[in-house]
Amino acid sequence: MSPFVSEIVGTFLLILLGCGVNANVSLQKTYGSGSGWIVITTGWAFAVYTGVVVAGPYSGAHINPAVTIGLAFAGEFPWKDVPIYIAAQFIGAMLAAFMVWLTHKAHFDATSDGNTKRGVFCTAPAIQNVGLNLLMEAVGTFVLVFTVLYFTDAVMSSDDTIIGLGSLGALPVALLVWGIGLSLGGTTGYAINPARDLGPRIVHALLPLKDKGSNGWEYSWIPVVGPILGGILAAGLAMALS
Repeated sequence: MSPFVSEIVGTFLLILLGCGVNANVSLQKTYGSGSGWIVITTGWAFAVYTGVVVAGPYSGAHINPAVTIGLAFAGEFPWKDVPIYIAAQFIGAMLAAFMVWLTHKAHFDATSDGNTKRGVFCTAPAIQNVGLNLLMEAVGTFVLVFTVLYFTDAVMSSDDTIIGLGSLGALPVALLVWGIGLSLGGTTGYAINPARDLGPRIVHALLPLKDKGSNGWEYSWIPVVGPILGGILAAGLAMALS
């Protein structure tokens, strides 16, 4: 696979399983309905694991614009490739969000609450506070990118394989995302990934969901700007400490 296709496929798997666990826990009449936060955070951790396993050997498995931008700011990824990676990540995320709706359509139809339906696709704060919500998304992504930079040492290998999340082996990344979700995710739903939130949010807006309620556009910039800020700050601190 080319890096572009790899980022599409890796992000597709991430969002298919991640938004899939959201659907399983939140929608009515699934076997997992109401199973709670631990199931959601665990499902997202395994979603990351799966995306990294597949995409890692080909693209470094960024599968997150904040990671791509953070590595570029750290000087460990070429800026010319940033738009290509981000485009691929959004394509993968949106295709996966559509597939989650299609596979769970009967359960969307059985669920009446619009906020619950939207929550399958994208995040929302537990308590609305713009400053604190933005801070939490930045902090969560800072932990992700800063730790990834130390895990990988973010360099090119001798055979020119692109290094990113995939250089770790997938399990440490999954554990990192699991820890972020358990410790920091309860305030905003820990998007920590602009493509993960905005891509499915756009799909939610386009789908013919009955009683789907608001798209939450007034909040949608926070899980985009917050993660990007966090990724940049993580790269800056890593460079300062190197």
